[in-house]
Amino acid sequence: MADEYFLLICDNVPNAVVLTDFGPQVIEVVKVLRRRTGLSLWQGRSLLDRLPATILEDVSQEMAEATVCELLEIGATAEVRRQA
Repeated sequence: MADEYFLLICDNVPNAVVLTDFGPQVIEVVKVLRRRTGLSLWQGRSLLDRLPATILEDVSQEMAEATVCELLEIGATAEVRRQA
């Protein structure tokens, strides 16, 4: 009996959001982190000391892009990375 292997192609590849720079509006970035991740204000602020930091993992493309857009609007630098 031959072994068969199938490549499963999925449109919803998990994504991560990586914050690389918080920009000039630190308080606004911490507020976005709190809204999107559920972190406390203190935890969000301490996360900014360890940049670049992954703030969201295993999220959909839409959620990742929305979070990055929200961060870019307030002057932060973030990117969406596909997870393997």
